[in-house]
Amino acid sequence: MANKEQERQELHRAIWAIANELRGSVDGWDFKSYVLGFLFYRFISEDLRSYINKGEQDYGNADYDYAAEQDSVAVEGKDDIVAEKGYFILPSQLFENVRKRAASDENLNVTLAQVFDSIEGSANGTPSEEDFKGLFDDIDVNSKKLGNTVAERNNKLCKIMERIGDLRLGNLQDNTIDAFGDAYEFLMTMYASNAGKSGGEFFTPQEVSELLARIVTTGRTQVNKVYDPACGSGSLLLKFAKILGPENVLNGFYGQEINITTYNLARINMILHNVGFEKFDIALGDTLLNPYHWDDQPFDAIVSNPPYSTKWEGDENPLLINDPRFAPAGVLAPKSKADLAFTMHMLHWLSTSGTAAIVEFPGVLYRGGAEGKIRKYLVDNNYVDTVIQLPDNLFFGVTIAVCIIVLRKNKSEAKTLFIDASGEFVHEGNKNKLSDENIARIHKAYAEKRDEAHFTKLVDNSAIAENDYNLSVSSYVEQEDKREKIDIVELNARIEKIVAREAELRTAIDAIIKDLEI
Repeated sequence: MANKEQERQELHRAIWAIANELRGSVDGWDFKSYVLGFLFYRFISEDLRSYINKGEQDYGNADYDYAAEQDSVAVEGKDDIVAEKGYFILPSQLFENVRKRAASDENLNVTLAQVFDSIEGSANGTPSEEDFKGLFDDIDVNSKKLGNTVAERNNKLCKIMERIGDLRLGNLQDNTIDAFGDAYEFLMTMYASNAGKSGGEFFTPQEVSELLARIVTTGRTQVNKVYDPACGSGSLLLKFAKILGPENVLNGFYGQEINITTYNLARINMILHNVGFEKFDIALGDTLLNPYHWDDQPFDAIVSNPPYSTKWEGDENPLLINDPRFAPAGVLAPKSKADLAFTMHMLHWLSTSGTAAIVEFPGVLYRGGAEGKIRKYLVDNNYVDTVIQLPDNLFFGVTIAVCIIVLRKNKSEAKTLFIDASGEFVHEGNKNKLSDENIARIHKAYAEKRDEAHFTKLVDNSAIAENDYNLSVSSYVEQEDKREKIDIVELNARIEKIVAREAELRTAIDAIIKDLEI
């Protein structure tokens, strides 16, 4: 374990050094596309080379190295390789071979553009086409942010390749950490923390992702399909692979993302974590207006951190009130706050035996109007399983304390659990963080569903109705009074002693003064 952590820390230091050295001429948030993109290029190059070499070695060709193969020979096996891996790279276009020639290649930008087009094009007309289309779009090899002249840009591209190539990521088959995936997650964390709100909008801290995944997998050793309707970079979905093992997500990972850059990052993230193209389906588009996965729902496991209080069409679109996802509540989420529209969408696509865990802005728990009516629908139909109040300052660019709403359709009792986890955190740098112990305590409380003073309360839904369907945790879990308790009797006795002592001292002082006056 120590060796594994040591490797991880060494990798993080190396990545930090790359960022500090190279991002000077490019805004840090823009520059992530280059660092992540080339990390991905290196990964798929090494992954393909490793796959082909193993195949040849299994046939007895012990000295075979795909990187040294002729392109004209390698292309003969392209169709079989694409069918298995989802993509194909010519030997001359492998990361390591392009890197070797980079310093002397005056047309490096053109070379890289051709390589990226070739890799994406290799999947055209195959089942993996949608998973690889446009994956390199965010790597603009001709951007003036890299330099004003072609020579300057190529010098920067060469330097990026050198630094990414120097990262010690181990052998794909025997590295002790999930090196490529870990490097990706560290980069995302680093750039999100430097990007303010633009990072927090789509990057959920790993500890929060783990809590959500553990909640949804309570009592399960495997799930059928996992889904996130606002999947960002895909980190929430991938937590299921880490917790259960990728083989125990039986029919794959499904997600939709409206931002094209983030959509590309999510697909890259899947591949970097060795999720095969046939095991994930990430779509681009507006989930509320154009949901992509109608034919794949319902889902057993849904996790999401949708955008907080984002605008949507709402009742301006007369078709939405008849949409089967929103119609049951009889009212649409406000145009200025789509939070509960996402909640209703997830509820509709949740299987009867499934669980959904959703990060929500706290206002959805108590605001009136349409949101109050939607909460009434959720509570009256016994869909709200648990509400968890999280600590503040957990997310990048968002200091407010958000909450988690857990939905289920097969509850045995008309009761809702409230957990006040606002004090469950450790402080690191300028952020709060859920420790392993914090996660374990919250999850244990969720699983056991029993009252614990100042921490959890199991409440009858009738009591929630009487409280105007307010779902704020503070309305049901009494906060511990940490003020010092004062014993009045003891305090009065102490005051009497102080007054008596003061009288003694005054008498003594008067005597001293009288002696001095004689």
